[in-house]
Amino acid sequence: MTDAPQLYLMTPAGAQASALGPMLAEVMDRVAPACLRIRGGAEEDELGRLADMAREIAHARDVAVVIDDHVKLALRHGLDGVHLTDGAKAVRYARKELGDDAIVGAFCGTSRHEGMNAAEAGADYVAFGPVADSALYRGEPVALELFQWWSEMIEVPVVAEGAITRELLTQLSPITDFIALGPEIWTQDDPVATLALLWG
Repeated sequence: MTDAPQLYLMTPAGAQASALGPMLAEVMDRVAPACLRIRGGAEEDELGRLADMAREIAHARDVAVVIDDHVKLALRHGLDGVHLTDGAKAVRYARKELGDDAIVGAFCGTSRHEGMNAAEAGADYVAFGPVADSALYRGEPVALELFQWWSEMIEVPVVAEGAITRELLTQLSPITDFIALGPEIWTQDDPVATLALLWG
């Protein structure tokens, strides 16, 4: 556990590959992420285009790429793994389909129990969120104490996501391995400048 978490970058939900490409490269050149996650929300064909574009940009920068839930798309487009949005349920299935070298991450909301189940099932990381009030997530924000407890007790890396602010980023830095940013920057007029301000 270090005091400097790495950036875990999420694409905008439902993004179009042609529009996102140049901006994605610029954002990743500003702050190098440890991982790029393609969020769902687009049609299969568009997700395929997004996967190819993201893989090309990310792999050129030695950044791993995962995609929300779509095990078959991850295989078909040569991605590094999947991010499962429904907790521990599909972790074993994804691992079996993708193999031991793939990244399998699990979003577990605010549930420590679900997080532990995902870790036991073989997840490479567990994500909790939202960290603050957000209409993009079901339920109440996760208590920061959960990250504190996890970082002290569990070896599996932990990701904080959802409504991250500069202040929250500072609070989370000592107790998380990765901090996920997506809507926080893409909804702004200048995502690159916003990332620079947030990440500092």
